[in-house]
Amino acid sequence: MKRIYIFGVCSAILLALSACHSNTSTTDPIPSPEKAIPVTVMSLLQQGSSRTITASGHFTTDDETILSFKVGGIVSSVLVREGDYVRKGQLLATLDVTEIEAQVQQAELLFEKSQRDYNRAAQLFADSVATKEMMQNAQTGLDIATQQLKAARFNLGTAVIKAQGNGYVLRKFVQTGQIVGAGTPILMTNNAGNSEWMLRVSLSDKDWGLLKVGDKAAVTTDVQEGAALQAYVSHKMEGADPTSGAFIVEVKLKGAAPKYLATGLFGKVTIFPSDESQMWELPYEAVLDGHAKEGFVFVTSDQKTAQRIKVEIADIRKDKILVSGGLEDATHLIVSGSAYLRDGATISIIEATSSLQP
Repeated sequence: MKRIYIFGVCSAILLALSACHSNTSTTDPIPSPEKAIPVTVMSLLQQGSSRTITASGHFTTDDETILSFKVGGIVSSVLVREGDYVRKGQLLATLDVTEIEAQVQQAELLFEKSQRDYNRAAQLFADSVATKEMMQNAQTGLDIATQQLKAARFNLGTAVIKAQGNGYVLRKFVQTGQIVGAGTPILMTNNAGNSEWMLRVSLSDKDWGLLKVGDKAAVTTDVQEGAALQAYVSHKMEGADPTSGAFIVEVKLKGAAPKYLATGLFGKVTIFPSDESQMWELPYEAVLDGHAKEGFVFVTSDQKTAQRIKVEIADIRKDKILVSGGLEDATHLIVSGSAYLRDGATISIIEATSSLQP
């Protein structure tokens, strides 16, 4: 009795599964392999788009300069503040020169003594009292004293900082009364009145490799909306930034710079690589089995059979995929219906478009 009962239950389950399979197969939308699969195709003739590179960064000039004193001492005055406009030759900061003036006076006294020693030795040599060596030693002493006096006077002249050109004070590093050493940064300035502005941006190694010096660019800012500022790639750093690992590219503006630009102002740039190869714009649904920089699509050349080919993916954007290789010999791309296709499958075209619709 138990065997009959178990056999009856198993039979019922098999019948139920068979019924479910029968119902599913009658409503399955997958086309039969023997029948032509309806598809939508898109023409690939003269389709393509040059890749653009977008990035953001901060404005600067090509001549930002850190100013400092050649000699150390006590800061006597700092006559400007950050953001001040300065003119070429304007006095910006000074040192207390008490000690430096004392060094100049010492050098002057030494020079006077050396001058007297030389005159005395020259006179004695003329009278055949002093030897030639004595006169030469006196001459050497005079020459040394002369150079020491020159150096002392030069140091006195470098105890002040003057503007190197028309521009702005960007940073102020010290305050009055502070003791600084030789070469300590005092002020940072630029010559914005005479120089060209640039946008310094960070790029990945891939984008960096696509660019060449001279490539065109367009720069925009949040300060001034409207037409983009025309620019070009002026410099590519040949090494990666050790902190971020990114590659720095400088984009310089063409023509006169707008008055609203300032050091540190945020800007955005779109760069157009000059040697970027032609690319195809494909809709998302046309690309299958995408992995990293590769994917597969179905194309047709005779409008009757589908061919599965591998393509190189260059970029993925918001509404499309850029393909850089694999479609050179293709004429039509299968857009919809490709999920049911296999290589060599028979197709019937139900709709054709000439390009990717926005």
